[in-house]
This record gives sequence, structure tokens and C-alpha cells, in this order.
Amino acid sequence: MPGTHRESAVSSAAFTVVVTVLVALGALLILAIAALSGAPSSIALGALLAAVPVGPIVACYLWLDRYEPEPRSLLAAGLLWGCFVATAAAILLQGIGGLVAGFTDQQTLEIVAPVTEEACKGLFLILLLWWRRAELDGVLDGIVYAGMVGVGFAFTENIFYLAAAYNGTDGLGPGGTEAVTSTFILRCVISPFAHPLFTTFTGVGVGLAVNARSTGGRVLWPLAGYACAVVAHAVWNTASAYDLGHFAVTFLVLMTPVFIAVVGLAIWSRSSERRMLASALTDAASRGLVPATDIGWVVDLSARRQSRAYARQVGGRDAERTMREYQQAAIELGFLHYRYLRGTPPPDYAARGQQFLQRIDALRPSIAFPGQVVPTR
Repeated sequence: MPGTHRESAVSSAAFTVVVTVLVALGALLILAIAALSGAPSSIALGALLAAVPVGPIVACYLWLDRYEPEPRSLLAAGLLWGCFVATAAAILLQGIGGLVAGFTDQQTLEIVAPVTEEACKGLFLILLLWWRRAELDGVLDGIVYAGMVGVGFAFTENIFYLAAAYNGTDGLGPGGTEAVTSTFILRCVISPFAHPLFTTFTGVGVGLAVNARSTGGRVLWPLAGYACAVVAHAVWNTASAYDLGHFAVTFLVLMTPVFIAVVGLAIWSRSSERRMLASALTDAASRGLVPATDIGWVVDLSARRQSRAYARQVGGRDAERTMREYQQAAIELGFLHYRYLRGTPPPDYAARGQQFLQRIDALRPSIAFPGQVVPTR
């Protein structure tokens, strides 16, 4: 299917160009805002403190993404989109809303910010769905990409909140160490998950759209996810606008259960991928596409680690790399075959499937799982 290959390459290139250009423009705007703030030391302090929760949260999303790790370049693109594009676009839209429509600060906080910020963050997921759909296999992928965008957005937003708290320009006090400490605890310790959580709703909608059988479902699921993201964000912002008691009640009674439910959904989605892959690859094995004896070594995470350690023990790093590539090709085939069985294969299903099969056939003679005869090299 050469035409499909060309279309896929064009879509991938278009995505790369658009995201790269927008990230560059967004970065320039954010840097300009930081420079115009006139307080480089405060911005530096804000960046240092805002970076504290980034690593642990990103690690959590990478843990979820272990069955079929997404391309690191796309994960980084999501992070940069949140840091620069979504943040810069939201600032521009909210500024225009205040100047043109005359929104008050309260209206901006409770209505405009949730609508614009979730739209700006969610646009990255829509671009993935539009131009890089092959990288989206379901809800878990949507959650992971949404999380990366949310983490990036929260990082940049926290820099300005922390700098304003230290400078005393946030309208909440004279500033200084005590003020920045309070802001750090609230935004980086108590609620670092807020923006990733909101955008997760859009990610779930996009993930459901990937496997939707109808055109209506492919359109309505992302819209429904975005609507849920806006509502959750609006509830959070509205609670934060009032006293600490209102915020604590909202945090404990509403947001914490929602957070637990979303975490539960993510973990369930991760575990369901194992069952889905086992079923899809078993069907593929019945068609003679993959060896049935390899399925357990591919879909079970503990067995995958064991087989890689075995490959490294008997053949060194090169053998481990070959084993990893074989397992990844089989996993990719499993996801693709699952979509075929559901009746929702991507347009380039045949071409991609052939690529994975060729890769599997080329690598299989060079690997051996524990208990099997090690191939001679």
C-alpha cells in the first residue's frame, strides 16, 4: 500500500513541523514574559521549585506506559507543548478575553481559564489523533500523553505563581520565603497532579475515539472528555477562589475521589492491556503469524524482564537489544491485530502489519527464551 505509506509519512512530517514551530513560538513568548517580569532571580527560584514534582510524576506515567512504550520524542513533544504552546496560547486567549470581552478576574479564573487552558492542552491530543493516530492504541495511551502535557503546563504555570509569591505580586501578602513556601506546598506538594488530572479526561476521550466503530463516536468521545476536563478544572479553580475551608472540602470530598478513580482507571487499563494482548496474539498465533510459545514471554512484564536478563547473560548487550526489539515488534503487532479484530483497523493496517511480521521473522532466529536452545551466531 504505497499510497498509504506516503500519506502516513506526510502526516507524520506535518505533525512534526507544526508542533516544532508552535513550541518555538510558545517558548519565545514565555521567555519574553519572564524577561519582562523584571525579576530574573525570582523566575530562576520559581523554575527550580517548580521542577521538584516533575520527575516523580513523569516517572509514574512512564511506569504506566511499560507494555508498549510510546516514542520518547512524542512524550517529550507533549511535555514541551504543555510547557510552552498551551501556556502561551492560554495567556494570549485570556488576555484577549479580558481586553475585548471585559471578563473580570473572577470570571477568568472560574470560566475562561478552564475553557481555554483545557482546549490549549487538549489540542496536542487532537493533533495526535489527526496526524499520528498509529501511536494511539487506546485509553492508556491517551492518559499518558495527556499527563505529559499537563505536567508541562503545570511546570510553567507554577514558575510564575512561585515567582509572584516570592515577589509579593500575587496580591496575597508581602512575599518572601514564607509566601513562596506556602505556594510551593499548595501547588507542588499537595496538588501537583491537578493539571495532569484535568487533561486526563480529554486523553480518555481521545483514547476511546481511537477504537470507536462509528464516526459519531470518534467525534463525540474527545468532546465529552474535553467537557469533563473543563468542569473538573472549573470546580477546582472556583474552590481555590474562596477561603481555605472551601478549598479543603472540595479537595477531600470531590477532587480526591476523582483522582483515585482516574488512577484506578489507569491501572486497570494497564492490566487490561495484558489480557487484550494475550488474546490478540493468541489469535495471531492461530493464524500462523507468531509462535504461540512466545506469547507469555511477550505479554507478561516479569517474563519480559526475565527473558531480557537471560539474553544479556548468554549473548551480552547485543542479544538483549535483539530480544527487546523482538518483544516490541510482537507487542505492536498485538495492538494492531486487536484493532483488526474489533473492526477498527487503521487505514495502513496491512502495511504496518507486514512491517511488524517482517521484523519478527528477521529477529526470531537470533533469540532464545529461558529454557530454549540458544541460537548459534
